Amino acid sequence: MGMEFTSVGLDVHARSIAASAIDVHGVVHSARLAPEDEYRQVLDWVAGLPGEVKVVYEAGPTGFGLARVLQGVGVGCL
Repeated sequence: MGMEFTSVGLDVHARSIAASAIDVHGVVHSARLAPEDEYRQVLDWVAGLPGEVKVVYEAGPTGFGLARVLQGVGVGCL
């Protein structure tokens, strides 16, 4: 049984976000994103990934704003 979603991990900091994903085809994607403009870069990057996307990240002092934004557009986020 294969993976049925793209799995994304984000390392969130105040000025940058390191993003990595493995998609439904086993392809690895990575990017360095800016947490500006209501996380527009993150949303655009996630939207470009194939299949259903599920995201995990550790919030630390940056809070849970990104989780709320992702959940608001229908992306599963823990």
